[in-house]
Amino acid sequence: MTQIRSITLCATLLAVGCTPTLDDQVTATRGAQVFAENCAACHGTNARGASDLPTATGDAPDLTLIAQRNGGTFPEIETMATIYGPAYHQSRGTIMPEFGADDLGPLVVVEVEEGVGTPIPADLIALSEYLQSVQR
Repeated sequence: MTQIRSITLCATLLAVGCTPTLDDQVTATRGAQVFAENCAACHGTNARGASDLPTATGDAPDLTLIAQRNGGTFPEIETMATIYGPAYHQSRGTIMPEFGADDLGPLVVVEVEEGVGTPIPADLIALSEYLQSVQR
């Protein structure tokens, strides 16, 4: 993860003194799988949008231009919030489903701010990693 530092926790394993890692689940490769299963139908297999699948606010956007639309910086936290939550979808009137209601894998606690851990589903982080990897 580029902007966030991962602090992987699992209560069961910590109780026995082991620190687990989910590195194999939090990768752009896993994110590509999640994208193919959940996003490609609307955003296209190459993440460049699908003009034949309109949303309430226009065509499904080109996800390879997220960083470009954000001044050249990939907004990792904002991207995950957009995918995950209903607040974004309701405020924008989009027909994109909220994925927070789905099973997005085990929770990974990440340090978004110094000393503040936030649990984020592993597949959501992996999807963000994939989207970051396809930026043009």
